Amino acid sequence: MRFETIVAAQDAHANLHREDWVFVDCRCFLTEPGRAWREYEESHVRGAIFADLEQDLSGPVVPGVTGRHPLPSPEALTATLGRFGISQGTQVVAYDESTGALAAARLWWLLKWAGHDAVAVLDGGFSTWQALGLPCARGKEEEPSAQFPASFRQSMTRDASQVLAALDDPSYIVLDSRSHERYRGLAETIDPVAGHIRGAGSAPYSENLADHGGFKTPDELAARFGSLIGGAERVIFYCGSGVTASQNVLAFAHAGKGMALLYPGSWSEWITDPARPIATSTP
Repeated sequence: MRFETIVAAQDAHANLHREDWVFVDCRCFLTEPGRAWREYEESHVRGAIFADLEQDLSGPVVPGVTGRHPLPSPEALTATLGRFGISQGTQVVAYDESTGALAAARLWWLLKWAGHDAVAVLDGGFSTWQALGLPCARGKEEEPSAQFPASFRQSMTRDASQVLAALDDPSYIVLDSRSHERYRGLAETIDPVAGHIRGAGSAPYSENLADHGGFKTPDELAARFGSLIGGAERVIFYCGSGVTASQNVLAFAHAGKGMALLYPGSWSEWITDPARPIATSTP
């Protein structure tokens, strides 16, 4: 069986021994550099490779031009995925600390972008894996290199100019994945300008999660997104830097809604051009 959105810890554990399954630890603590690696060395899913959000899952930042987490180049990403031991027949399981809300969803999206569909995020993340007493290991795992056959799907993204055009196209809806407070410009703690893309709706990624920390059911997610998108035919998600918006894209796919579009530059890129329209209250 192939998993393409979410995988339960029990299902992942049942396949932990398989050589054609690769587990990737994507834990990330944005304000504490080095913490994720230290925690990985302390304990991780047995056999899991470590992926660093800044070094492995993002490209170089160009101040005043890019957002905080630009996409890696296709060449760099292809090399990284090969270094992780991912080949054509590999089932990938990405996980982070708890919910798949940060870099695990980013890796999931990057693999889809690179043409690899057999990738899923571990529901509930590493905390659920530990709580169930499933196998863990310490130290660094050996990286099993492979040839990754990339076939990039450039149609999965929209750039700033395309987002701007979509705001006037009734067939599109643009949705902000950050908290309601950041969307409204009431509590901006990361970027130098507060607010949201004028005309965009609010769809916090946190509302895809159930009380137990895993994702809501596909039916619950379908109802949520159905109420958000109305009659729009295409959905573009963005966030602060393109990372947490990937979780909304993941949840949208898990709901059976298909593959939404991503604006990778997101708010942190949008605000580099003062001519781009912004707002600080609900439209």
